[in-house]
Amino acid sequence: MAGIAIREVTKRFGAVTALRSVSLSVEPGEFVALVGPSGCGKTTLMRIVAGIERPDGGSIAIAGRDVTGLRPAERDVAMVFQSYALYPHLTVAQNIAVPLVMRRLSALQRLPLVGRWLPGSRAARRSIREDAAKAAESLGLGGLLERRPAQLSGGQRQRVALARAIVRSPKAFLMDEPLSNLDAALRVQTRREIVEIHRRAGAATLYVTHDQAEALTMADRVAVMLAGEILQVDSPGRIYADPQDLRVATFIGSPRINTLPVEVRGDGALLLAGAALGLGTPARGSLTLCLRPEDLRPDPAGPVEALAEHVEFLGDSVLVHGRLAGTAAPLTLRLPPSVAVPQGRFRLRFAAERALLFDGEGRRVPLRLAAHADV
Repeated sequence: MAGIAIREVTKRFGAVTALRSVSLSVEPGEFVALVGPSGCGKTTLMRIVAGIERPDGGSIAIAGRDVTGLRPAERDVAMVFQSYALYPHLTVAQNIAVPLVMRRLSALQRLPLVGRWLPGSRAARRSIREDAAKAAESLGLGGLLERRPAQLSGGQRQRVALARAIVRSPKAFLMDEPLSNLDAALRVQTRREIVEIHRRAGAATLYVTHDQAEALTMADRVAVMLAGEILQVDSPGRIYADPQDLRVATFIGSPRINTLPVEVRGDGALLLAGAALGLGTPARGSLTLCLRPEDLRPDPAGPVEALAEHVEFLGDSVLVHGRLAGTAAPLTLRLPPSVAVPQGRFRLRFAAERALLFDGEGRRVPLRLAAHADV
């Protein structure tokens, strides 16, 4: 089975533990995005899967085979880097053909002068040229085969790197921030190309990024990593709407989710800035109520009062930044253009059925609704 299985992987660099017993699976044909901030350990994990780094504990299996002790060349994975890693002296066709040359030609057949005259060399080189041309054509590079990397745009170079990865039909694809050097418009276009390549190839794909938009729009499942640990693995929709850890809730989403301290009455009713919310919980102690900016609306009959301090117009929406009245708790609303933008003090309501509640250790706790679901 051509998947990736990461089991209890630990990695230390001196006194620093970069990975803490990390486990993650990528099923055959699945696209999994590993997302997290810089320094969280995601690139270290990718390098361990590729064989560039060795783990201090745990194991890596690819296509059902334990590859923990194998060299990168023995793992049958293709890796696409942020830096493209193209050979500047080779043409596009030659760059794409590199993995096929290494796999299909012997060391003698690869010699520049005598290699082409050895038995079988001509037929092998012909098949390599044909397969490289097909890979290039599939990514719109057919007219650029004789150019060198210096003659290409950033997007074209990235497509060459992708073509070089897919040409060998690997057991798995590993992609480490492949779009971070592209401008915004080109990133959107190349995202679609990568997803289409993945669907055609059908190989397990592990995609590392710090850009949550890439993770949420491209992946079948998203793994959120922070401080060397994977906190949650789920579908993009559930990662956004149903986070199980406060750190996941605050990392995923732009603008950032609102985090508001709430009190609990003896009967379990929640109070925000002293106002009853029509919500309750069996949990006790220090609790944090989380509300997405798009789930907040100004309403004269709303249960709490807020203060608008700054407005950002984004074209398709308006961001209202402020705070809860009488507190220092920051607040952000995302409003459609059809909603009147509040000024100064205003009353606020929220979609209670989409509210999230976390305890003092950041764990999700139960939240029950009142008779009506929008307060």
